[in-house]
Amino acid sequence: MSNSYKLSVIACEVIEPEVRHFIRDNPQVRELVIIPLALHEDPARLQQELQRAVHRAETNPEVEAIVLVFGLCGRGVENLRHERCPIILARAHDCVTLFLGDKERYAAYVKDNPGTYWYNPGFIRGRTIPGPEREARLREEYGRKFDAEDVEFLIEQDRAGLAHYNRAAYVSLDLADTKRDEDYTRSCAACRNWGFDRVPGDPALLQALLRGDWDEKRFLIVPPRHVIRLTADDTIIRAEPESGPHVPPPPA
Repeated sequence: MSNSYKLSVIACEVIEPEVRHFIRDNPQVRELVIIPLALHEDPARLQQELQRAVHRAETNPEVEAIVLVFGLCGRGVENLRHERCPIILARAHDCVTLFLGDKERYAAYVKDNPGTYWYNPGFIRGRTIPGPEREARLREEYGRKFDAEDVEFLIEQDRAGLAHYNRAAYVSLDLADTKRDEDYTRSCAACRNWGFDRVPGDPALLQALLRGDWDEKRFLIVPPRHVIRLTADDTIIRAEPESGPHVPPPPA
């Protein structure tokens, strides 16, 4: 189903260059809002910022629909309230699916390669991924907030959280020279004694999302006064009518 809505695109910083590339000549897009990658560390704040962005989009009379370039992202997309515009997003657990182009391809890779930690250009720019600098960055960050004993405890917790990974997989849409990022991923894998894989990207899902080609299998269209809910099957997300009293959006 192809649509000609005038769009507000709300995207995660992790995929900003790719989104800018694919909307460059798209007259449907009236505005682009980028949400900082760092908010993923605090899903409640991420949801608040997404809600504010949705509210601002709905106050723009040029906007007819809102495209979210996000996966579940710590369930930050759940419970977003909107009154006028439909919200559209891909059926994706996280943004890696948007780089791979297909949720079935993502599921198959993870099934065949458990213990995979994904790397892409945006994750590498944000330096949030396991690599040679991670512990030094965390020590500096924690050291500003906690005493030395707590810092060591938090570092150990971080190590434990990564213990079940054994592979670094790099994926990109190859919109620029990716050799530096691929080499960096290899170095991250080496410092952790992980395996390495270079997985070809596919822009089809992201392109379809941004141009309004929204079939039910790949995308969810959330009508106004409905909210996004996580499912327990391979559809990933569904739309449900708002329950209880209507909650006004937070101040912009």
